[in-house]
Amino acid sequence: MTFVRYTWRFLVGVKDLLVLLLLLLFFAGLWSALNSRATLSVPDGGALVLHLDGGIVDQAADQSPLELASGRDIGGQVQARDIIRGIDSAATDTRIKTVVLDLDTFVGAGQANLQSIGQALRRVRKAGKSVNAYATAYTDDGYYLAAQADRIWLNPLGGVLLTGPGGSNLYFKNALEKLNIDVNVFKVGTYKAAVETFTLARSSPEARAANQALVDSLWASFRTDVKAARPAADITAFIAQLPQRLGASGGDQAKAALDARLVDTIGTRSDFDAAIVKLVGEGEQRSFGTYKGITLASYLAATDPVVPQTGPAIGVVYVTGDIVDGEAPRGTAGGATIARAIANAVADNDDLKALVVRVDSGGGSVLASEEIRQALIDAKKQGLPVVASFGPVAASGGYWLATSADEIYAMPSTITGSIGVFAIIPSFNRSLTELGIGVDGVKSTPYSGEPDLLAGLSPETRVILQSSVEDIYRRFIGLVSTARKLPTTEVDRIGQGRVWAGDTALQLKLVDKLGGLDAAVAAAAARAGVKGKIRTIDIERPESPLVALLRGVMGPGEDAQEQVARDPFAKLAAASRQRLLAAVGDMHAIAQGPTMQAACTECSGMGSPRVARAQAGEGWLAKLALTLAAK
Repeated sequence: MTFVRYTWRFLVGVKDLLVLLLLLLFFAGLWSALNSRATLSVPDGGALVLHLDGGIVDQAADQSPLELASGRDIGGQVQARDIIRGIDSAATDTRIKTVVLDLDTFVGAGQANLQSIGQALRRVRKAGKSVNAYATAYTDDGYYLAAQADRIWLNPLGGVLLTGPGGSNLYFKNALEKLNIDVNVFKVGTYKAAVETFTLARSSPEARAANQALVDSLWASFRTDVKAARPAADITAFIAQLPQRLGASGGDQAKAALDARLVDTIGTRSDFDAAIVKLVGEGEQRSFGTYKGITLASYLAATDPVVPQTGPAIGVVYVTGDIVDGEAPRGTAGGATIARAIANAVADNDDLKALVVRVDSGGGSVLASEEIRQALIDAKKQGLPVVASFGPVAASGGYWLATSADEIYAMPSTITGSIGVFAIIPSFNRSLTELGIGVDGVKSTPYSGEPDLLAGLSPETRVILQSSVEDIYRRFIGLVSTARKLPTTEVDRIGQGRVWAGDTALQLKLVDKLGGLDAAVAAAAARAGVKGKIRTIDIERPESPLVALLRGVMGPGEDAQEQVARDPFAKLAAASRQRLLAAVGDMHAIAQGPTMQAACTECSGMGSPRVARAQAGEGWLAKLALTLAAK
């Protein structure tokens, strides 16, 4: 008993110590936040510096306290909403003279988000502010943003390498054959290519034709936008004549880009810094240079209202990343997490007058997609209009949940559709036989032990699975038919798992109008009768209290130049590596995930950078390498 008593006292002491530490951390965070707020100021006549380090996403993935305390951001993620909010604020802020786009360590973004940010940059230029861009190398996404600038700077050792959307996918059929692993696939949709990675050694003709049409449409949209922003730059001719142009410039990529009028000035970062100093004057030494300016994080912290706003508001629900069952952190769409966030927001906030569901997802679990859709339907029953805003990708499960909306907005390059369903279950009977392991047992019914991953699926189970997939597909096209007021035969025709660019989806009546998140918010406000300046409330999983406290203690901080490769081919290789790791992560997730899925992996691969999925793929490859090494 004495031991138990002392142990209990020890545990109570530890508990009290932890409570005390949390209280100290809270007050330290509060003091730091108030103190940093007081010292933050926007320099008069300075620059808003958008150092886009990493990728642009709709919703940044959660950071762990350890990562935040070490100052390391997860893969470098900047939220599109923050960038647009900062640019739009700068457009009317008399203290901001110019916007600087530092794209040296920019990884990429979904094309729809590029279009939305491009529109914001054009608004700031229309307001009389200049935009200046700098990078050592420009690839597709970076050049799209740079094209919106008044002046594009390029490092003398850099270049412009534009490749267009597209690339290779992984197909595991032959590897699975060697391992004697059967992948049992049940699907509906001629173009539902997510399962082909397990069943084929290369893309099917149908999937290849559909994907080729999609990338052609995205590339046409890209070229049209760049041409409108920078008429003198003929990127089609530049790509077609690149070997000859490099020959004429003696292999100097920067000079070839300047001669083709893709950029305006060749200069080092010091040259760029001196030019901006000449424009806005000198400021305190910062990570971005010696010119007078403020980073996006500091600018938002300095300009956000101290007192929370009140009055009628539009709630923005973020559905980002893979749609999964149950709870999930930010950057992944957990069905239970999002449904609960919607229900709580509707119940607890009387100011909420309408919802906008912002979708940037290639889908995932059918059940989770339906859980989110039902939560949106429940909100509509409370009298709240629902408008959907499609980001870079809104396909499969992402489109499923959007059928709850009264109206759908998409960008011209939004990857949408993929109305199809599949089920996938691996079985290992052949591999066990090869290893000399026997499988036997007894059954009370034909379905005992099914689905049997050891002996293989029974014929009866196969019939049930295929019937279930077909039933869910019928439900899917039924939802779309009702929501879009289209005959089911027409939905079936444009469905079949096929994906479409946003402008084509508009013609097919899968979406109502073209426009970004701001247009969807305005439409929701109009439906709710909200007039004047529109206030929005983000509806998403709350940030961890500990992370919030650490962020308050550390303050907004300044962007740092990461130690990453900046030359043209290194940027392309880094992007290709991330796509490869994300593709490996996709395959592992499909095999491990729910049986019934409405997912479009090829869609996600052409959307926003998927840091979390790439990290999962890297982890899986590491485990595989250790397993092989052990053998």
